[in-house]
Parts: sequence; structure tokens; C-alpha cells
Amino acid sequence: MNIEERHGEAFEFAEHLTVIGRKLRIGDTAPAFSLDRFDAVEGAIRTVLLSDTAGTVRLLNVVNSLDTPVCQVETRRWEKLRADLPNAVTVYTISMDLPFAQSRWNLSESVQHQLLSSHRSKQFGRDYGVLLKQWRLLQRAVFVIDSSDLIAHAEYVADQMNEPNYDAAAVAVQNASGL
Repeated sequence: MNIEERHGEAFEFAEHLTVIGRKLRIGDTAPAFSLDRFDAVEGAIRTVLLSDTAGTVRLLNVVNSLDTPVCQVETRRWEKLRADLPNAVTVYTISMDLPFAQSRWNLSESVQHQLLSSHRSKQFGRDYGVLLKQWRLLQRAVFVIDSSDLIAHAEYVADQMNEPNYDAAAVAVQNASGL
């Protein structure tokens, strides 16, 4: 299996990064995923599948790490914007942080949407075309997946110090929701 490598498609300051995986495009079938979240009530790691929310619209906010200021700002912003999205939309923030670290941050910030971890495997990063080879982290990106599991919006943010286009993703969510 030949996995695509995209040299220089992501960067931070003068560091040019290689992104592993094919870029997803509007109309592509969203790759299935199996990611982890820490259930603080149960004290256990739970698996979350894309199929758990089949038939609904999903927004995937993909970040490098919740330990970085830009990723924190972005995740807080999606939490605030969630109120303006249709109720049936599921918002996930995905990083390679450990589920325990995500849970600590989640509790300290009172974020209600789920934080998912791809720490066990690089598969999500490869499948969604967001795995940063040099950092072993995920490239900043936003995906909207419609109720038929098709990509309705895909934004790959090249400059890892920049936030995504929130408005474009929100419009894609509205359109995918039939509004």
C-alpha cells in the first residue's frame, strides 16, 4: 500500500512539514474511524466510532495538541459556535493527545463537545490526510461530514499558527443539515 506524502503542505514559521495521507475532497466518503475518549464519570477509556453518529451531520475539528494556545483558542471557539449550529450536529475535537490529558483540559474549560484521541494509532491521521510526519501530530483541519457519510467540507490549514475559516465550515454544516 502506497501512502501519499505531501511535502511542505503544512508549516510553522520556517519549518516545512510533510503531511501523510491523501487530501479528502467534497463528495468523498468519510473514512471510518475508531478513536478514544476518557469517560471521567466511569474512569475508563471508551472507543468512539464514526458510525456511532451515523445519519447525522458531524464537524471534526482537528488540532495539533490541546497544549498549544492556537488549538485551545480554536477548540473554545467551536464550543461557542456549537450554540449556533443545528442541535443534531455532533462536534468533535480530535488530537493525538492522551485521552487523560484531553479530559483534564476539557474539565478545566467546561467544554461540552467530545474530545477524541488518536494516540493509539496513526490511522486517523493517514486516512484523513492530516498526519504530520516530523511531529507525529495532526495537521490543523476542519471536516464536515453529512448524514450520508460524505465529506461536505474539508479545510486543511497550511500555517499551523492560523485558525481555520469558521464561517465556511459553519455554512457547510448548515447546508449539510438542509438549512
